[in-house]
Amino acid sequence: MSFANTSFGTVLLSGFPAKRSHGRWWRQITVIAVCVLVSACADKFSLFDDNKPEKGRVGHVAGFLGGVAADEPRAALVGRDVLSAGGTAADAATAVYFALAVTLPSSASLGGGGSCVVYDNKTKTIEALDFLPRAPSRVPAGATRPSAIPGNARGFFVLQSKYGVLQWSELVAIAENLARFGHPVSRAFAARIAGIGDALFRDTEVRRIFANRDGKPVGEGDLLVQADLSTLLGRLRARGAGDFYTGPFARQIVDAVNGAGGSLSVEDLRDYRPRWSKPIEIPFVQNLVFAFAPPPAAAGAVSAQMTGMLLENGFKGAKADAAKHLLAETARRAFAERARWMDPDGGFKQGAASTGAQSLVAEGYLEKLMASFDPAKATPSTSLQPPPRRHLETPAATSFAIMDRHGSAVSCAVTMNNLFGTGRMARGLGMMLAAAPDQRGRTSTPIGPMILTNRFHGEVFMAAAATGGVVAPTALATVVGRTMIAEEKLATAMTAPRVHHGGEPDVLYYEKTLDAAEVTALQARGHEVAPVDALGLVNVTYCAGGMPGDARLCSTMTDPRGFGLAVTAD
Repeated sequence: MSFANTSFGTVLLSGFPAKRSHGRWWRQITVIAVCVLVSACADKFSLFDDNKPEKGRVGHVAGFLGGVAADEPRAALVGRDVLSAGGTAADAATAVYFALAVTLPSSASLGGGGSCVVYDNKTKTIEALDFLPRAPSRVPAGATRPSAIPGNARGFFVLQSKYGVLQWSELVAIAENLARFGHPVSRAFAARIAGIGDALFRDTEVRRIFANRDGKPVGEGDLLVQADLSTLLGRLRARGAGDFYTGPFARQIVDAVNGAGGSLSVEDLRDYRPRWSKPIEIPFVQNLVFAFAPPPAAAGAVSAQMTGMLLENGFKGAKADAAKHLLAETARRAFAERARWMDPDGGFKQGAASTGAQSLVAEGYLEKLMASFDPAKATPSTSLQPPPRRHLETPAATSFAIMDRHGSAVSCAVTMNNLFGTGRMARGLGMMLAAAPDQRGRTSTPIGPMILTNRFHGEVFMAAAATGGVVAPTALATVVGRTMIAEEKLATAMTAPRVHHGGEPDVLYYEKTLDAAEVTALQARGHEVAPVDALGLVNVTYCAGGMPGDARLCSTMTDPRGFGLAVTAD
């Protein structure tokens, strides 16, 4: 028997009907039940005997489990339980994603897609996986809100089948139960739906699922039951991802998507394939290598170039204001360079990278990009060739980073190309539709996770991913640079005020918590500055001594600017 269907949480949940009408006592029972289902309290209220639980059950792993950081707390706890049950980082990533499809459908619905970077300790292999929500082959005349081809189901199926050890059905069943029996809405999801609930509720299916008894968007702590989504997840659990993309059920999905104003064909689903590729790699010290997702996860290339430029231009040891200036100038140049090579969908323009993505971080090439850098003066964006171009990008996405105790890691970001995608739900499926890529900011270009490894010794040091639209690659490069290059503690790197320069407009944005003296110093260098509340959300798991190794040197963090959770145990 597996942890997915024998844990105390599942048994307790199945003992009560999932009805909103039970009021406060039902909500309290549900909170307790879900806590037990997805957290370490299952160890204290266990159905297990005193012997070590078998593989596939929570508690199988004794001691250090690894780390999970995600933008939504319940999904992070699900990932920790999978690691506790003996799952790999890929198993945990799969369970975390499907939990997010239930608990954070604004960014992680089954209608969307994403990108992952994976390091497998057994084979010493590092790969990038692209399963982004791509444009349909054609948009029929009746499509009122063109939708993307769903990539998540097949993407995580491919990931888990290659690098997982637990049963697919066990991992999907956790999300299925969360949808069927309900879960208390987290602050993370409540914050996303609160601002757009009225517009979102023009779709009757969305209103039926995401409205409370008063007709308002569900709020933090409200019980959210998604019966249709549970049925869809149950089918994925029992039949695998293939059933989603081919056969009679695929036709049902296509009809439901098009009935909601979307644009999908049977051929689009059937022919959709996740793509494995080599990541963009940057050598570091002592055989360490940074590996970033390549285009069309365009943010990976931007972060990679920034990291390479920080390495070679004195970021380590720089004073606070000089470091901010260098971050701004590397970002300005990386975004200007992006205007040269990137097509509207985040991939390469024809002929822009004849030697592949790795050419974007060639040592001589990065030196060329930084040739005009002045440590004492801002470089006008108009002086760069080509000059940066403004590219609209949605900040609506979510990410997670996972490391297991064996030294394997997965970092992922998933997106709907817009907050809640098209704003439409496929009737009878409970699935929000991702927006088709367009020129109005509905795009997956801000996606680009990374992993830091030493494959010579078979160790992983860091897995990280960021979201937040155009600022995501800058936020990721900032945390990576401060932690690995400047050798700051992860907590310091994550909480420190950030800056961002996208080139166009020629403005340096800074978080309002930045020290006034640093702002003045940046202005003295010629930067036009503007304050903002926050710049990006980053999730990181980091082991300073490498993993496998000393767990005491490991730390896992979710961004304090959001409402996520980072969990680990030893």
